[in-house]
Amino acid sequence: MGKMADINFKEVTLIIGVVTACYWNSLFCGFVFDDVSAILDNKDLHPSTPLKTLFQNDFWGTPMSEERSHKSYRPLTVLTFRLNYLFSELKPMSYHLLNMIFHAAVSVIFLKVCKLFLDNKSSLIASLLFAVHPIHTEAVTGVVGRAELLSSTFFLAAFLSYTKSKGPDNSIVWTPIALTVFLMAVATLCKEQGITVVGICCVYEVFIAQGYTLPLLCTTAGQFLCGKTSIPLSMLQTLIKLIVLMFSTLLLVVIRVQVIQSQLPVFTRFDNPAAVSPTPTRQLTFNYLLPVNAWLLLNPSELCCDWTMGTIPLIESFLDIRNLATFAFFCLLGALGVFSLRYPGDSSKTVLMALCLMVLPFIPASNLFFPVGFVVAERVLYVPSMGFCILVAHGWYKIASKGVLKKLSWIFLTMVILTHAFKTLHRNWDWESEYTLFMSALKVNKNNAKLWNNVGHALENEKNFERALKYFLQATHVQPDDIGAHMNVGRTYKNLNRTKEAEESYMMAKSLMPQIIPGKKYAARIAPNHLNVYINLANLIRANDSRLEEADQLYRQAISMRPDFKQAYISRGELLLKMNKPLKAKEAYLKALELDRNNADLWYNLAIVHIELKEPDEALRNFNHALELNSKHKLALFNSAILMQESGEVKLRPEARKRLLSYINEEPHDANGYFNLGMLAMDDKKDGEAEMWMKKAIRLQADFRSALFNLALLYSQTAKELMALPVLEELLRHYPDHIKGLILKGDILMNQKKDILGAKKCFEKILEMDPSNVQGKHNLCVVYFEEKDLLKAERCLVETLALAPHEEYIQRHLNIVRDKISSSSFVEQPVTPADKSPGIEGDKTPSKNVKDVQSNSRPIQTTKTNNEKSPSKSSKQLGKNTGEENPQKTTREIKEIEKKRVAALKRLEEIERILNGE
Repeated sequence: MGKMADINFKEVTLIIGVVTACYWNSLFCGFVFDDVSAILDNKDLHPSTPLKTLFQNDFWGTPMSEERSHKSYRPLTVLTFRLNYLFSELKPMSYHLLNMIFHAAVSVIFLKVCKLFLDNKSSLIASLLFAVHPIHTEAVTGVVGRAELLSSTFFLAAFLSYTKSKGPDNSIVWTPIALTVFLMAVATLCKEQGITVVGICCVYEVFIAQGYTLPLLCTTAGQFLCGKTSIPLSMLQTLIKLIVLMFSTLLLVVIRVQVIQSQLPVFTRFDNPAAVSPTPTRQLTFNYLLPVNAWLLLNPSELCCDWTMGTIPLIESFLDIRNLATFAFFCLLGALGVFSLRYPGDSSKTVLMALCLMVLPFIPASNLFFPVGFVVAERVLYVPSMGFCILVAHGWYKIASKGVLKKLSWIFLTMVILTHAFKTLHRNWDWESEYTLFMSALKVNKNNAKLWNNVGHALENEKNFERALKYFLQATHVQPDDIGAHMNVGRTYKNLNRTKEAEESYMMAKSLMPQIIPGKKYAARIAPNHLNVYINLANLIRANDSRLEEADQLYRQAISMRPDFKQAYISRGELLLKMNKPLKAKEAYLKALELDRNNADLWYNLAIVHIELKEPDEALRNFNHALELNSKHKLALFNSAILMQESGEVKLRPEARKRLLSYINEEPHDANGYFNLGMLAMDDKKDGEAEMWMKKAIRLQADFRSALFNLALLYSQTAKELMALPVLEELLRHYPDHIKGLILKGDILMNQKKDILGAKKCFEKILEMDPSNVQGKHNLCVVYFEEKDLLKAERCLVETLALAPHEEYIQRHLNIVRDKISSSSFVEQPVTPADKSPGIEGDKTPSKNVKDVQSNSRPIQTTKTNNEKSPSKSSKQLGKNTGEENPQKTTREIKEIEKKRVAALKRLEEIERILNGE
């Protein structure tokens, strides 16, 4: 006992082979349950997040300073997740593979520990039983279970290191002790239970290394206190070692308390009902949970991923028959404790260390010192199961040593290991997806509303809202006062467009919220996420413009309950924008930024506010800040590029182009990015490039109105009018009332195709839709002249002049027609058509302004944590997406306009020559 035996290659190979055989199918499982929060939603895994952030946030990526934090500080575990992300991003196979490797490593190290207390054969049996035990599927197949795996690795390594701290003649060897303290700290940074190894080391030192029994220890201490003897040197050395261990542990505890800022996490009665129950219900239930956990180790036939809420009914009376199980458990535990502490010998020492491994690491999850957020959790039994496996192996050894039972014990042991291995293999498939996991849990426990909710969530993620609703409703029946279940029902009704039922469900959830008690901290009495009921209800009713004030009141109510409720500020800011109150919206976003200055979405939202306030420079600065925090923020890339483009500053165009290229790299199937790249190219007179981008936009969206028109316009401006016609035909097939398209088509038909009748139909259709359209009316007058109907042309021009009395060119054309009518020398002759009729490009319409702008493009989106699981959009659009001309022109643009004005005047002269019959 106490002398460490080496492990051989065959034993290691056997253990690794068994682990692989039991867990190979875990490689095909996805991210489920807590993996979603710890992996998929955790920004700490991304390379863009500074490494120091890992040491400031909890296991789930929430800052430790925030009240909603679970206070689970495991930065080294998150670091391994980050390494996985570096190699395979969010592909789950590599995460599961690393978990399997860690479990094999723990099993091998555990074999080395077992050899301190058991013979070689029993040690291998204990290690094999540990490797295949089904209780470990949650820790191994569930990716978040890596915290247990890593912590256990360093836990066992720290213990093994401490066993080498006893030198010759009972001297102290300090190097192993220093290494033990270091490894204990590392284990604690992987998961909190790592600190309990100090208890194992203390028990080992006193009862194993020094060989004391409890009676001997009491006798020696009694003699010293009575002055009959001095402290033996060996005991003095033991005390020194224990003091060093305890001081180191105390230092770690102080640091840990500082990290959580002396705040315990906030849990609700739904997470752990016994924790908020009165005496004696709380004590009776917590004590009963101990035999429940022991039974799961002994008989892991019915495993469940979630044991919260109503899974285990509270024990409210001493007469509850389940108290017998508690009594029997403590009797057995007491008997084993007395045997191990009272009697000398290897057997008692083995039992003692097994009990320590079972009990001490379980203390943080036992609710004895502070409440935890669960009733039973299978993964926290990972280390305690080591003590259980040592007990089983030691018991088997005792039975097998008797000749009569030797064969029977081998048969029984083989059956146990094989059945456990097959159970583990089968259990892994339950973790394949969230749906399979929670459905398997419902087979074990139908009294847990959380499980019904989670099946509903899994179906909701598959857009199967009708089936999801049935599970959410069942959750409300199982637990009628579950606020979250009513919120889920409301959200699903909303997804089904049943807004009346959705509002009723949200109102029910709101009615279950505890009333505000003056002077009492609200957040301490309810889970922070339940406050989302105010956000969800407000988001629902604000769809009705007559209820915007009511929605605002709900946001303000949520903020009054929690002044640090960031999401309430974000949602309220969006609402205030809709209410045309940009200054108040700005205040809301600035308040949210005080709470989280590293949120790219918040800087983006603030940029939208500055656009509303007509402050484009400030908007661009905020867009840039968002991109500094997240260089792939799609909406910031897109809208900042459009803002640069619309600024008219030529020097900003290269950056705008760069951002749009980044945008289409992130959103390759969004036609808007290609369209706006085309518009930029048109601004830069890069006609070939503009044509390429416009065609790509149209390939992605065949009915893209703006892209179709601007491609046709591009052709018409580059002497490719006949190529423009089929594009215009496609545009008018989708949008028959597109006036600019009709004007351009009529112009091309009259001037290039000499199709006067076709052009006439275009202009007449324009006037059917808009009788006051000056361009269409004037061009129709030109058609009448081409048809030699001078009187009709005269009447037409008179009507046109009445619509635009200040247009000098219309008056001049009218005078020419009248002169022609009154001229007796009029001779019919072919009319030379102008290059273009003055409807498309003329005195008032330079080509820059003729460009159609996108009316169906991507709206500005206020990106946020959304409780409804659907994007929230505002009605604002930028730049090329506004459908409005930009009145601000640069000097260069003004010069271009003047050039076009001169060209238009030349065309007017040509028209005048036509009218004069020259």
